[in-house]
Amino acid sequence: MEPNGNDDLKVPLLQPADGVIASPSATDRRKNDRVRSLSFRVSDIKCASCTVSIESAVGKLNGVKSVSVSPLQGLAAVTYIPELINARKIKECIEEAGFAVSEFPEQDIVVCRLRIKGMACTSCSESVEHALSVVDGVKKAVVGLALEEAKVHYDENITDTNRIIEAVEDAGFGADLITTGNDLNEVHLKLEGVNCPEDAAVIKTTLEKAEGVNGVEMDLTKEKVVIAYDPDLTGPRSLIHCIKEASHGSKSYNASLYIAPRRRESEQQEEVRMYRKQFLLSCLFSVPVFVFSMVLPMLHPYGNWLEYKIYNMLSIGMLLRWILCTPVQFVIGRRFYVGAYHALRRKSANMDVLVALGTNAAYFYSVYIMIKALTSDKFEGQDFFETSSMLISFILLGKYLEIVAKGKTSDALAKLTDLAPDTACLVKLDKDGSVISEEEISTQLIQRNDVFKIIPGSKVPVDGIVVTGQSHVNESMITGEATPVAKRPGDKVIGGTMNENGCLLVKATHVGSETALSQIVQLVEAAQLARAPVQKLADQISRFFVPTVVVVAFFTWLVWFIPGLIGLYPKGWIPKAMDGFELALQFGISVLVVACPCALGLATPTAVMVATGKGASQGVLIKGGDALEKAHKVKTVVFDKTGTLTIGKPAVVSAVLFSSYSMEEFCDLATAAEVNSEHPIAKAVVEHAKRLRRKFGASTDHNAEVKDFEVHPGAGVSGKVGEKVVLVGNRKLMQASNVPIGREVQDYISENEQKARSCVLVAIDGKIAGAFAVTDPVKPEAGRVISFLHSMGISSIMVTGDNWATAEAISKQVGIQNVFAETDPVGKADKINKIKDLQMDGTVVAMVGDGINDSPALVAADVGMAIGAGTDVAIEAADIVLIKSNLEDVITAIHLSRKTMSRIRLNYVWALGYNVLGMPIAAGILYPFTGIRLPPWLAGACMAASSLSVVCSSLLLQSYKKPLDVLDAQGPNYCPKSA
Repeated sequence: MEPNGNDDLKVPLLQPADGVIASPSATDRRKNDRVRSLSFRVSDIKCASCTVSIESAVGKLNGVKSVSVSPLQGLAAVTYIPELINARKIKECIEEAGFAVSEFPEQDIVVCRLRIKGMACTSCSESVEHALSVVDGVKKAVVGLALEEAKVHYDENITDTNRIIEAVEDAGFGADLITTGNDLNEVHLKLEGVNCPEDAAVIKTTLEKAEGVNGVEMDLTKEKVVIAYDPDLTGPRSLIHCIKEASHGSKSYNASLYIAPRRRESEQQEEVRMYRKQFLLSCLFSVPVFVFSMVLPMLHPYGNWLEYKIYNMLSIGMLLRWILCTPVQFVIGRRFYVGAYHALRRKSANMDVLVALGTNAAYFYSVYIMIKALTSDKFEGQDFFETSSMLISFILLGKYLEIVAKGKTSDALAKLTDLAPDTACLVKLDKDGSVISEEEISTQLIQRNDVFKIIPGSKVPVDGIVVTGQSHVNESMITGEATPVAKRPGDKVIGGTMNENGCLLVKATHVGSETALSQIVQLVEAAQLARAPVQKLADQISRFFVPTVVVVAFFTWLVWFIPGLIGLYPKGWIPKAMDGFELALQFGISVLVVACPCALGLATPTAVMVATGKGASQGVLIKGGDALEKAHKVKTVVFDKTGTLTIGKPAVVSAVLFSSYSMEEFCDLATAAEVNSEHPIAKAVVEHAKRLRRKFGASTDHNAEVKDFEVHPGAGVSGKVGEKVVLVGNRKLMQASNVPIGREVQDYISENEQKARSCVLVAIDGKIAGAFAVTDPVKPEAGRVISFLHSMGISSIMVTGDNWATAEAISKQVGIQNVFAETDPVGKADKINKIKDLQMDGTVVAMVGDGINDSPALVAADVGMAIGAGTDVAIEAADIVLIKSNLEDVITAIHLSRKTMSRIRLNYVWALGYNVLGMPIAAGILYPFTGIRLPPWLAGACMAASSLSVVCSSLLLQSYKKPLDVLDAQGPNYCPKSA
């Protein structure tokens, strides 16, 4: 991670997208003091004075609590009370101030996540999605089968989470609330000394009066309180202290952090235990049934006792098989009946319908045979009780193994979640910065601006900035970068990373849900929920799969029963103790239970889950199956120059004079003009000029005042310093201002441009007084990455606003043939046009940029990659976020997407191939030629194995390794196209 200054310490990892986004994460549950946050995308912000104008205008509005404007990102963040003012009035106020706002939220949209129980296949997830989408107030609902979650966008003025959960339950599935948009900054506290409603009322009133508290929910039965708060104003420790101070008289209150069990893991473990218990219980009954029907009758004389007749033709064996099979069919197998009932009620069909039909056909036909044997002294028939019981047992075994395997698909995400340490060493400092006390506290109790101590070998609890100390921090668990990163005062550290050798004091800047680790986990969870376009194939098949299977099973029974009835095939084909009807019935049941819609439904989401989790562990955040699917088709990668191909930290390497001005006066005038600019090159010029002034022994604390300051986008700045008109910028600015460029200056410019340096010219009163040569070194891995992309069949293009000579010099260094230079920086219009031109030719284009200045181009490209994301990039514009500033991850992202799509295709081939081959074999297509027949219980085992095989196939992605790491290990003979 690159060290940064203090300007962006409060910027969270997940930035809002382009346009305006309502973020109701701070919604107050109190009736009269609801607080919301709103972010506008504002254009035409040119300098600091624009920022002041917007903040001043919006801050005067009644109901606005706070406003801050980021000129670099063009965002205005406003906190307001919706009862007093709405988003539209804030937007109009900004427009009246002379700035354009593209759009704004019309509704208060809140997002909640639900855990869905009981989904077995794609048909189930579609049913849940439909049930949610028809709820009044729900704007969008996405259901993930493999993740077993739903993400619902709804208008909280129309509906709430209780109604949403009811809709899921009415559809026949279970639902538990995981989080809502209001849960981002909440703390759960366990109360002590609260014995009655009066005590609860005292604590609630005290908390509601506390600064920064947005909502309080009391649960007296569990002695627990849930508090929504603003982390800028308060934190968990302050809230605990507030509860203690509510004590009065003999009443003493206390509170401690309540750590709820991880619902996902606990529910998954409970589901595994449930299926294991059901499977073992079914085996307790079905194994004796199998022995009594298949094994003992072949072991004479040990099985003869089973043939003893109880009454008429009813034998002991038949009665025992009925007694043992019935609990399996109706008690253990009850879940299939319930699932089939709910599926049919919502006019759909799933695996439960097939299992219920198959087992019922076998069981009730067997009951019919038993009744006939009981009422006749001559009837002879074969029951299929073992088919029913063994079928249910094998399906339960398959589901048990499938649940265990599916749990492993989220291992990478679970490891990320566990990175943060449980405790932290909180320190208190005196005025001189010396440590006066240390205290070990839970990581969840850390508040913003706390200072904590990190000793060698311990983990960083939350994101922060180093106050004192020097060390190396291993960030490989977050960024995938194996080399420890040096940390000094002023550098950022990320929660979950490991301190190597020195002792650091760190000031917390991001806590709770705002830490980089939390944001990464949220992003990966959202990606795993997103549905890939290739999933549409399974969705379309699932709509008619089960009805088709039922029809095919019925025709299979007819095709075998009618010819047998009229004698079209030899009697020798019918096994002993069976008749033509029973043989046809077995074939029909086998077709019913061998078909597996689950394998199709799991083919895509399990692969996406493993891939996104694996990518996150290697520093590549892929935002869902859609991004994966697009990335594997990329044929051209467009690179931004500054900060992408180059390090992004311009430095002045030389300064020359072309006039009679002294170096001191020249530096003073250049500094005065450039100090108000936020451009990285301007900052480099100011820093170098100040160093020169210090070299000459002059003070640099005071800068001359500049008047009529103006930014010329893509060219430079101008202003009046004293009586002198100063222009600082490139050749384009000088030409536009009619400033003559002499031969000496031209030679200086040409000489530096050939060395990939940019020249900043300084003109005073219409004449060039001097110049600075600025360089931005190329990243050391850039050439290797471009070469490897070429070997993958991917072309590279560089687009930059820099001059042609500098651009061509850099392109030669890295090996890029196609270069577009001197593009229009206003809105990056030229860059977007180049991307669209490539797309018009049918080329799938990826754009790699820094995620801030290149946001429009990232959106315009088929795949946007934000590189060097760190903890402060606007990543909403990108499809893929590369956490560290290493170009090698561009290769990793594309290569991983190719591997994943290849695995998804393999999963589909297996799932579809299994059904295409399995159903004809189950229908008896081989029986006339080979005598091979698939009994129903064995067909059920095959069906269970198909789902398990697809999940295990996806799990193979966990062994993925970065291609460049493999290249280093295997040498130059490694071929990326075949990998």
